[in-house]
Amino acid sequence: MSSLAKKIVITLSILVFAYVATGYVRARSSNDQAFRALTVYSEVLNHIQREYVDDPNMHAVTAGALHGLVDSLDPQSGYLSPLEYNDFKEKSANGAKASAGVVLTKRSGYIAVLSVLPDSPAEKAGLHFGDLLEKIGGFTTAQMVIDQAQILLSGESGTVVKVSAVEMSSIRHGKLEPEDIDITLAKFPTPKLVETKIEGDIAYLRVPEFSDGMSKQVHDKLAQFNQQGAHKLILDLRDSASGNVQEGIATAQLFVPSGTITSLKGQTVTTETASADKSKVVWTGPVTVLIGNSTAGPAEIVASAIADNHRGETLGERTYGTASMQKLLQLDDGSALILTVANYYTPGGKSIPADGVAPTVEVKYAPDDYAELTQPGPPPPPPGQVVSMDDPVLKKAVEILNGATPERKAA
Repeated sequence: MSSLAKKIVITLSILVFAYVATGYVRARSSNDQAFRALTVYSEVLNHIQREYVDDPNMHAVTAGALHGLVDSLDPQSGYLSPLEYNDFKEKSANGAKASAGVVLTKRSGYIAVLSVLPDSPAEKAGLHFGDLLEKIGGFTTAQMVIDQAQILLSGESGTVVKVSAVEMSSIRHGKLEPEDIDITLAKFPTPKLVETKIEGDIAYLRVPEFSDGMSKQVHDKLAQFNQQGAHKLILDLRDSASGNVQEGIATAQLFVPSGTITSLKGQTVTTETASADKSKVVWTGPVTVLIGNSTAGPAEIVASAIADNHRGETLGERTYGTASMQKLLQLDDGSALILTVANYYTPGGKSIPADGVAPTVEVKYAPDDYAELTQPGPPPPPPGQVVSMDDPVLKKAVEILNGATPERKAA
Protein backbone atom coordinates (compact mmCIF):
# COMPACT_ATOMS: atom_id res chain seq x y z
CA MET A 1 0.00 0.00 0.00
CA SER A 2 1.39 3.42 -0.99
CA SER A 3 1.97 6.18 1.56
CA LEU A 4 -0.96 8.10 0.10
CA ALA A 5 -3.26 5.10 0.45
CA LYS A 6 -2.16 4.62 4.07
CA LYS A 7 -2.76 8.29 4.84
CA ILE A 8 -6.22 8.14 3.28
CA VAL A 9 -7.15 5.06 5.33
CA ILE A 10 -5.89 6.73 8.52
CA THR A 11 -7.72 9.95 7.68
CA LEU A 12 -10.98 8.13 7.03
CA SER A 13 -10.60 6.26 10.32
CA ILE A 14 -10.10 9.54 12.17
CA LEU A 15 -13.15 11.07 10.50
CA VAL A 16 -15.29 8.06 11.45
CA PHE A 17 -14.11 8.38 15.05
CA ALA A 18 -14.79 12.13 14.98
CA TYR A 19 -18.27 11.54 13.57
CA VAL A 20 -19.14 9.06 16.31
CA ALA A 21 -17.65 11.29 18.98
CA THR A 22 -19.52 14.32 17.66
CA GLY A 23 -22.79 12.41 17.72
CA TYR A 24 -22.20 11.54 21.36
CA VAL A 25 -21.16 15.04 22.34
CA ARG A 26 -24.17 16.64 20.66
CA ALA A 27 -26.42 14.55 22.85
CA ARG A 28 -25.13 16.39 25.93
CA SER A 29 -25.74 19.94 27.13
CA SER A 30 -23.52 22.72 25.75
CA ASN A 31 -21.58 23.08 29.02
CA ASP A 32 -21.09 19.32 29.25
CA GLN A 33 -19.86 19.31 25.64
CA ALA A 34 -16.99 21.68 26.33
CA PHE A 35 -16.05 19.99 29.59
CA ARG A 36 -15.97 16.48 28.12
CA ALA A 37 -14.11 17.58 24.99
CA LEU A 38 -11.40 19.32 27.02
CA THR A 39 -11.16 16.40 29.43
CA VAL A 40 -10.66 13.85 26.65
CA TYR A 41 -8.20 16.11 24.82
CA SER A 42 -6.18 16.61 28.00
CA GLU A 43 -6.19 12.88 28.70
CA VAL A 44 -4.96 12.04 25.20
CA LEU A 45 -2.14 14.61 25.41
CA ASN A 46 -1.14 13.25 28.81
CA HIS A 47 -0.86 9.70 27.47
CA ILE A 48 1.16 10.89 24.47
CA GLN A 49 3.60 12.78 26.67
CA ARG A 50 4.10 9.93 29.14
CA GLU A 51 3.82 6.78 27.03
CA TYR A 52 4.64 7.51 23.38
CA VAL A 53 7.64 5.53 22.09
CA ASP A 54 9.76 8.68 21.67
CA ASP A 55 9.78 12.10 23.25
CA PRO A 56 7.00 13.76 21.18
CA ASN A 57 7.10 17.21 19.63
CA MET A 58 4.09 18.56 21.49
CA HIS A 59 3.94 21.67 19.32
CA ALA A 60 3.52 19.49 16.22
CA VAL A 61 1.04 17.24 18.06
CA THR A 62 -1.10 20.21 19.08
CA ALA A 63 -0.99 21.76 15.60
CA GLY A 64 -1.98 18.42 14.09
CA ALA A 65 -4.87 18.11 16.54
CA LEU A 66 -6.14 21.58 15.66
CA HIS A 67 -5.88 20.85 11.93
CA GLY A 68 -7.86 17.65 12.39
CA LEU A 69 -10.44 19.34 14.62
CA VAL A 70 -11.29 22.03 12.08
CA ASP A 71 -10.95 19.70 9.06
CA SER A 72 -13.67 17.50 10.53
CA LEU A 73 -16.23 20.33 10.24
CA ASP A 74 -16.48 20.82 6.47
CA PRO A 75 -14.15 21.14 3.46
CA GLN A 76 -14.21 24.96 3.47
CA SER A 77 -13.09 25.34 7.10
CA GLY A 78 -9.43 25.10 8.08
CA TYR A 79 -6.74 25.91 10.63
CA LEU A 80 -3.54 27.84 9.87
CA SER A 81 -0.62 27.63 12.29
CA PRO A 82 1.21 30.92 13.03
CA LEU A 83 3.85 30.06 10.41
CA GLU A 84 1.25 29.01 7.85
CA TYR A 85 -0.87 32.09 8.47
CA ASN A 86 2.08 34.44 8.14
CA ASP A 87 3.04 32.81 4.84
CA PHE A 88 -0.61 32.93 3.75
CA LYS A 89 -0.84 36.68 4.44
CA GLU A 90 2.38 37.44 2.57
CA LYS A 91 1.38 35.50 -0.53
CA SER A 92 -2.17 36.89 -0.46
CA ALA A 93 -0.83 40.45 -0.31
CA ASN A 94 1.22 39.89 -3.47
CA GLY A 95 -1.90 39.25 -5.50
CA ALA A 96 -2.37 36.65 -8.22
CA LYS A 97 -1.23 37.70 -11.69
CA ALA A 98 -1.88 34.29 -13.24
CA SER A 99 -3.58 31.11 -12.13
CA ALA A 100 -4.24 27.47 -12.92
CA GLY A 101 -7.97 28.02 -13.36
CA VAL A 102 -9.15 25.26 -11.07
CA VAL A 103 -11.77 25.16 -8.32
CA LEU A 104 -10.70 23.08 -5.33
CA THR A 105 -12.28 21.18 -2.47
CA LYS A 106 -11.08 18.66 0.13
CA ARG A 107 -11.56 14.92 0.21
CA SER A 108 -10.09 12.39 2.66
CA GLY A 109 -7.98 15.20 4.13
CA TYR A 110 -6.37 16.10 0.79
CA ILE A 111 -7.00 18.82 -1.76
CA ALA A 112 -9.13 17.62 -4.68
CA VAL A 113 -10.37 19.10 -7.95
CA LEU A 114 -13.97 20.26 -7.94
CA SER A 115 -14.10 21.95 -11.32
CA VAL A 116 -11.73 23.05 -14.08
CA LEU A 117 -12.40 26.24 -16.00
CA PRO A 118 -12.50 25.95 -19.80
CA ASP A 119 -9.30 26.85 -21.69
CA SER A 120 -7.40 27.13 -18.40
CA PRO A 121 -3.88 25.82 -17.65
CA ALA A 122 -5.44 23.14 -15.43
CA GLU A 123 -7.60 21.90 -18.30
CA LYS A 124 -4.61 21.86 -20.65
CA ALA A 125 -2.63 19.89 -18.06
CA GLY A 126 -5.36 17.24 -17.98
CA LEU A 127 -6.90 17.79 -14.54
CA HIS A 128 -10.53 16.72 -14.08
CA PHE A 129 -13.24 16.74 -11.45
CA GLY A 130 -12.45 14.31 -8.65
CA ASP A 131 -8.68 14.17 -9.14
CA LEU A 132 -6.86 14.04 -5.80
CA LEU A 133 -3.85 16.34 -5.46
CA GLU A 134 -1.39 14.73 -3.05
CA LYS A 135 1.21 17.50 -3.48
CA ILE A 136 1.26 21.02 -4.92
CA GLY A 137 4.61 22.62 -5.60
CA GLY A 138 6.34 19.98 -3.49
CA PHE A 139 4.11 20.57 -0.44
CA THR A 140 1.80 17.82 0.79
CA THR A 141 -1.85 18.84 0.75
CA ALA A 142 -2.70 16.77 3.83
CA GLN A 143 -4.35 19.23 6.25
CA MET A 144 -3.85 22.06 3.74
CA VAL A 145 -6.52 24.77 3.66
CA ILE A 146 -8.21 25.29 0.27
CA ASP A 147 -7.13 28.93 0.23
CA GLN A 148 -3.49 27.88 0.70
CA ALA A 149 -3.75 25.50 -2.24
CA GLN A 150 -5.28 28.20 -4.44
CA ILE A 151 -2.36 30.52 -3.64
CA LEU A 152 0.15 27.79 -4.55
CA LEU A 153 -1.64 27.47 -7.88
CA SER A 154 -1.33 31.15 -8.70
CA GLY A 155 1.57 33.51 -9.33
CA GLU A 156 3.55 34.93 -12.21
CA SER A 157 2.48 34.04 -15.73
CA GLY A 158 4.68 31.28 -17.13
CA THR A 159 5.51 29.80 -13.73
CA VAL A 160 5.42 25.99 -13.77
CA VAL A 161 3.79 24.36 -10.74
CA LYS A 162 4.27 20.64 -10.29
CA VAL A 163 1.37 18.69 -8.76
CA SER A 164 1.19 15.03 -7.80
CA ALA A 165 -2.28 13.91 -8.79
CA VAL A 166 -4.28 10.71 -8.54
CA GLU A 167 -6.85 10.65 -11.33
CA MET A 168 -10.50 10.04 -10.49
CA SER A 169 -10.58 7.15 -12.95
CA SER A 170 -7.63 5.52 -11.14
CA ILE A 171 -9.31 5.96 -7.75
CA ARG A 172 -12.40 4.17 -9.08
CA HIS A 173 -10.20 1.22 -9.99
CA GLY A 174 -8.42 1.22 -6.62
CA LYS A 175 -5.15 2.67 -7.92
CA LEU A 176 -3.74 5.36 -5.63
CA GLU A 177 -0.28 5.99 -7.08
CA PRO A 178 0.08 9.71 -7.92
CA GLU A 179 1.36 11.01 -11.23
CA ASP A 180 3.43 14.20 -11.56
CA ILE A 181 1.78 16.86 -13.72
CA ASP A 182 3.21 20.24 -14.70
CA ILE A 183 0.82 23.21 -14.79
CA THR A 184 2.04 26.38 -16.49
CA LEU A 185 0.27 29.32 -14.86
CA ALA A 186 -1.23 31.84 -17.25
CA LYS A 187 -3.64 34.71 -17.57
CA PHE A 188 -6.68 33.55 -19.47
CA PRO A 189 -9.94 35.27 -20.37
CA THR A 190 -12.91 35.06 -18.04
CA PRO A 191 -14.93 32.08 -19.31
CA LYS A 192 -17.82 33.16 -21.51
CA LEU A 193 -21.33 31.85 -21.88
CA VAL A 194 -21.70 29.01 -24.36
CA GLU A 195 -24.81 29.19 -26.52
CA THR A 196 -26.37 27.28 -29.37
CA LYS A 197 -29.69 26.11 -30.78
CA ILE A 198 -30.42 22.43 -30.15
CA GLU A 199 -33.42 21.81 -32.36
CA GLY A 200 -36.59 23.65 -33.25
CA ASP A 201 -37.24 26.38 -30.71
CA ILE A 202 -34.92 25.00 -28.00
CA ALA A 203 -31.99 27.21 -26.99
CA TYR A 204 -29.00 26.01 -24.99
CA LEU A 205 -26.96 28.13 -22.55
CA ARG A 206 -23.98 26.96 -20.48
CA VAL A 207 -22.72 29.09 -17.56
CA PRO A 208 -19.09 28.14 -16.73
CA GLU A 209 -18.90 30.27 -13.56
CA PHE A 210 -20.75 33.11 -11.85
CA SER A 211 -18.05 35.75 -12.09
CA ASP A 212 -18.91 39.42 -11.63
CA GLY A 213 -21.27 40.59 -14.35
CA MET A 214 -22.37 37.09 -15.36
CA SER A 215 -26.04 37.67 -14.45
CA LYS A 216 -26.09 40.66 -16.83
CA GLN A 217 -24.63 38.48 -19.58
CA VAL A 218 -27.29 35.84 -18.96
CA HIS A 219 -29.97 38.54 -18.94
CA ASP A 220 -28.85 39.86 -22.33
CA LYS A 221 -28.56 36.40 -23.83
CA LEU A 222 -32.07 35.43 -22.68
CA ALA A 223 -33.45 38.61 -24.20
CA GLN A 224 -31.67 37.74 -27.45
CA PHE A 225 -33.16 34.23 -27.41
CA ASN A 226 -36.62 35.77 -27.03
CA GLN A 227 -36.02 38.00 -30.06
CA GLN A 228 -34.77 35.02 -32.09
CA GLY A 229 -37.97 33.08 -31.47
CA ALA A 230 -36.64 30.51 -29.00
CA HIS A 231 -39.38 29.39 -26.61
CA LYS A 232 -37.65 26.68 -24.56
CA LEU A 233 -34.32 26.72 -22.75
CA ILE A 234 -31.71 24.28 -21.49
CA LEU A 235 -29.55 25.92 -18.81
CA ASP A 236 -26.37 23.88 -18.31
CA LEU A 237 -24.75 24.38 -14.88
CA ARG A 238 -22.56 21.28 -14.89
CA ASP A 239 -18.94 22.07 -14.00
CA SER A 240 -20.05 25.51 -12.79
CA ALA A 241 -18.57 25.67 -9.28
CA SER A 242 -17.26 29.16 -8.60
CA GLY A 243 -18.20 32.81 -8.54
CA ASN A 244 -20.18 35.38 -6.61
CA VAL A 245 -23.28 34.24 -4.73
CA GLN A 246 -25.03 37.53 -5.55
CA GLU A 247 -24.55 36.77 -9.25
CA GLY A 248 -26.26 33.42 -8.68
CA ILE A 249 -29.18 35.07 -6.88
CA ALA A 250 -29.55 37.69 -9.64
CA THR A 251 -29.50 34.94 -12.30
CA ALA A 252 -32.22 32.95 -10.51
CA GLN A 253 -34.38 36.08 -10.41
CA LEU A 254 -34.33 36.15 -14.23
CA PHE A 255 -36.44 32.97 -14.18
CA VAL A 256 -38.46 32.87 -10.94
CA PRO A 257 -41.42 35.31 -10.65
CA SER A 258 -42.36 34.63 -7.02
CA GLY A 259 -41.19 32.84 -3.90
CA THR A 260 -37.83 32.51 -2.16
CA ILE A 261 -34.53 32.29 -4.03
CA THR A 262 -32.36 31.28 -1.06
CA SER A 263 -31.75 31.93 2.64
CA LEU A 264 -28.49 32.43 4.51
CA LYS A 265 -28.45 31.10 8.08
CA GLY A 266 -25.79 30.70 10.75
CA GLN A 267 -25.44 30.54 14.51
CA THR A 268 -24.02 34.08 14.74
CA VAL A 269 -25.15 35.43 11.37
CA THR A 270 -28.40 37.35 10.94
CA THR A 271 -30.68 35.35 8.67
CA GLU A 272 -30.95 36.83 5.19
CA THR A 273 -33.58 35.85 2.64
CA ALA A 274 -33.35 36.63 -1.06
CA SER A 275 -36.73 36.71 -2.77
CA ALA A 276 -37.93 36.55 -6.34
CA ASP A 277 -38.93 39.78 -8.08
CA LYS A 278 -41.43 39.55 -10.93
CA SER A 279 -40.10 42.78 -12.47
CA LYS A 280 -36.67 41.15 -12.99
CA VAL A 281 -37.93 38.08 -14.86
CA VAL A 282 -36.67 37.83 -18.45
CA TRP A 283 -37.38 34.20 -19.35
CA THR A 284 -40.98 33.02 -18.96
CA GLY A 285 -40.81 29.97 -21.22
CA PRO A 286 -40.08 26.37 -20.17
CA VAL A 287 -36.62 25.72 -18.77
CA THR A 288 -34.66 22.64 -17.75
CA VAL A 289 -31.45 22.90 -15.71
CA LEU A 290 -28.58 20.43 -16.09
CA ILE A 291 -26.62 19.73 -12.88
CA GLY A 292 -23.98 17.26 -11.72
CA ASN A 293 -21.43 16.40 -9.05
CA SER A 294 -19.21 19.31 -10.13
CA THR A 295 -22.02 21.87 -9.81
CA ALA A 296 -21.39 23.97 -6.70
CA GLY A 297 -21.73 27.38 -5.03
CA PRO A 298 -23.82 30.02 -6.84
CA ALA A 299 -24.93 27.48 -9.46
CA GLU A 300 -26.57 25.43 -6.70
CA ILE A 301 -28.61 28.47 -5.65
CA VAL A 302 -29.85 28.93 -9.22
CA ALA A 303 -30.74 25.25 -9.63
CA SER A 304 -32.58 24.92 -6.32
CA ALA A 305 -34.48 28.18 -6.84
CA ILE A 306 -35.81 27.02 -10.21
CA ALA A 307 -36.64 23.52 -8.97
CA ASP A 308 -38.17 24.32 -5.57
CA ASN A 309 -40.33 27.10 -7.03
CA HIS A 310 -41.60 24.63 -9.67
CA ARG A 311 -40.24 26.82 -12.43
CA GLY A 312 -38.53 23.95 -14.23
CA GLU A 313 -36.93 20.53 -13.91
CA THR A 314 -33.35 19.89 -12.80
CA LEU A 315 -31.71 16.94 -14.54
CA GLY A 316 -28.56 14.95 -13.86
CA GLU A 317 -26.97 14.10 -10.53
CA ARG A 318 -26.79 15.63 -7.05
CA THR A 319 -24.60 18.73 -6.81
CA TYR A 320 -21.47 18.89 -4.66
CA GLY A 321 -22.76 21.17 -1.91
CA THR A 322 -20.56 24.19 -1.10
CA ALA A 323 -22.84 27.25 -0.98
CA SER A 324 -21.76 28.81 2.32
CA MET A 325 -20.03 31.79 3.95
CA GLN A 326 -16.58 31.70 5.56
CA LYS A 327 -14.91 34.06 8.04
CA LEU A 328 -11.20 34.50 8.78
CA LEU A 329 -10.50 34.64 12.52
CA GLN A 330 -7.02 35.52 13.78
CA LEU A 331 -6.08 33.89 17.09
CA ASP A 332 -3.94 35.30 19.92
CA ASP A 333 -0.90 33.15 19.12
CA GLY A 334 -0.75 34.34 15.50
CA SER A 335 -2.58 31.37 14.07
CA ALA A 336 -5.93 31.67 12.28
CA LEU A 337 -9.17 29.88 11.54
CA ILE A 338 -11.04 29.93 8.28
CA LEU A 339 -14.46 28.98 9.59
CA THR A 340 -17.79 28.40 7.88
CA VAL A 341 -20.21 30.68 9.74
CA ALA A 342 -23.35 30.35 7.60
CA ASN A 343 -24.91 28.08 4.99
CA TYR A 344 -27.21 28.87 2.11
CA TYR A 345 -30.53 27.02 2.10
CA THR A 346 -32.85 25.99 -0.71
CA PRO A 347 -36.36 27.49 -0.91
CA GLY A 348 -37.51 24.13 0.47
CA GLY A 349 -35.44 24.68 3.62
CA LYS A 350 -32.56 22.25 3.00
CA SER A 351 -28.95 23.17 3.74
CA ILE A 352 -27.09 23.17 0.43
CA PRO A 353 -23.66 22.23 1.93
CA ALA A 354 -25.25 19.39 3.92
CA ASP A 355 -27.40 17.90 1.16
CA GLY A 356 -26.32 19.39 -2.14
CA VAL A 357 -29.15 19.91 -4.62
CA ALA A 358 -30.85 16.73 -5.76
CA PRO A 359 -32.14 16.63 -9.36
CA THR A 360 -35.88 16.38 -9.85
CA VAL A 361 -35.08 13.98 -12.72
CA GLU A 362 -32.06 11.79 -12.06
CA VAL A 363 -29.98 10.83 -15.09
CA LYS A 364 -26.88 8.70 -14.54
CA TYR A 365 -24.41 6.94 -16.74
CA ALA A 366 -24.71 3.16 -16.69
CA PRO A 367 -22.42 1.74 -13.93
CA ASP A 368 -20.22 -0.18 -16.38
CA ASP A 369 -19.81 2.85 -18.64
CA TYR A 370 -19.22 5.17 -15.67
CA ALA A 371 -16.32 3.06 -14.43
CA GLU A 372 -14.57 3.50 -17.76
CA LEU A 373 -14.97 7.27 -17.94
CA THR A 374 -11.86 9.39 -17.48
CA GLN A 375 -14.12 12.27 -16.43
CA PRO A 376 -17.73 12.13 -15.20
CA GLY A 377 -19.95 14.64 -16.91
CA PRO A 378 -20.90 15.62 -20.44
CA PRO A 379 -18.97 13.95 -23.25
CA PRO A 380 -16.79 16.23 -25.36
CA PRO A 381 -18.65 17.71 -28.34
CA PRO A 382 -17.63 16.94 -31.93
CA PRO A 383 -15.21 19.40 -33.56
CA GLY A 384 -16.87 22.71 -34.35
CA GLN A 385 -19.83 22.07 -32.05
CA VAL A 386 -20.52 23.10 -28.45
CA VAL A 387 -22.65 20.13 -27.36
CA SER A 388 -22.88 16.41 -28.06
CA MET A 389 -26.23 14.74 -28.54
CA ASP A 390 -24.63 11.58 -27.13
CA ASP A 391 -24.93 13.35 -23.77
CA PRO A 392 -27.69 11.42 -21.92
CA VAL A 393 -28.59 14.37 -19.65
CA LEU A 394 -28.93 16.72 -22.59
CA LYS A 395 -31.02 14.18 -24.53
CA LYS A 396 -33.39 13.77 -21.58
CA ALA A 397 -33.74 17.56 -21.27
CA VAL A 398 -34.71 17.82 -24.96
CA GLU A 399 -37.28 15.03 -24.52
CA ILE A 400 -38.89 16.78 -21.55
CA LEU A 401 -39.02 20.14 -23.31
CA ASN A 402 -40.62 18.39 -26.29
CA GLY A 403 -43.40 17.05 -24.10
CA ALA A 404 -42.17 13.81 -22.54
CA THR A 405 -43.42 13.23 -18.99
CA PRO A 406 -40.49 13.54 -16.60
CA GLU A 407 -39.82 10.60 -14.29
CA ARG A 408 -39.25 12.63 -11.16
CA LYS A 409 -36.90 11.46 -8.44
CA ALA A 410 -38.68 10.67 -5.17
CA ALA A 411 -38.10 13.36 -2.55
